[in-house]
Amino acid sequence: MKAFGKLSPYRLTFCGPKSSTTLNLRLHIGLFGYHPNKKFGDMSSAEVLATRISDSKENMCQETAVSSKIARTESLRVKRIHENAVLPKRGSAGAAGYDLVSVADEVVPARGRAKISTGLSIAIPSGTYARIAPRSGLAWKHGIDTGAGVVDEDYRGEIQVILFNLSDTDFQVKAGDRIAQLILERICTPVVEDTDDLDETARGSGGFGSTGVAKAH
Repeated sequence: MKAFGKLSPYRLTFCGPKSSTTLNLRLHIGLFGYHPNKKFGDMSSAEVLATRISDSKENMCQETAVSSKIARTESLRVKRIHENAVLPKRGSAGAAGYDLVSVADEVVPARGRAKISTGLSIAIPSGTYARIAPRSGLAWKHGIDTGAGVVDEDYRGEIQVILFNLSDTDFQVKAGDRIAQLILERICTPVVEDTDDLDETARGSGGFGSTGVAKAH
């Protein structure tokens, strides 16, 4: 049976194809020209182990700090191209979206739509897209919704918001009004594969409410 050994400070492990055996051994090794690590010196085995554990924790903390620093370097870069433009801002620390503000007075006609300028051009982090979402207050109180709200990573034009007025009354937009919110989302863009075979699932081709409508008997 072929075996290989893995040497640790206190044990030697032999592993075979179907089993592993761990033996506790005392090893006496003579080395020529060996100089002890000044860091450990004459420390006891327990002290050495404690030091190694401490070093391991320190390395983990350093790796975590580096990861956090990388995460913090991601930024939403914004260029103001209008004198009245307002930088996107989240309403609270836990808010998902950045408020978008109109730079001019506009009217969204009843049962109609209007394109509202923000005076902003943006560069979003790699691997994301920006989604323009409606504000709940405008939707509930005035019937105002947004449309066509996908901003691609490579788009550098002005961010404009299409507002739909679902009410029977014209809606007035004033310069400085918050009209929508910008939400950054991670995306996956795999290679498209042309295939004649797809994995079978329990649902199959059921759609259009098939999972929520009781079948007639």
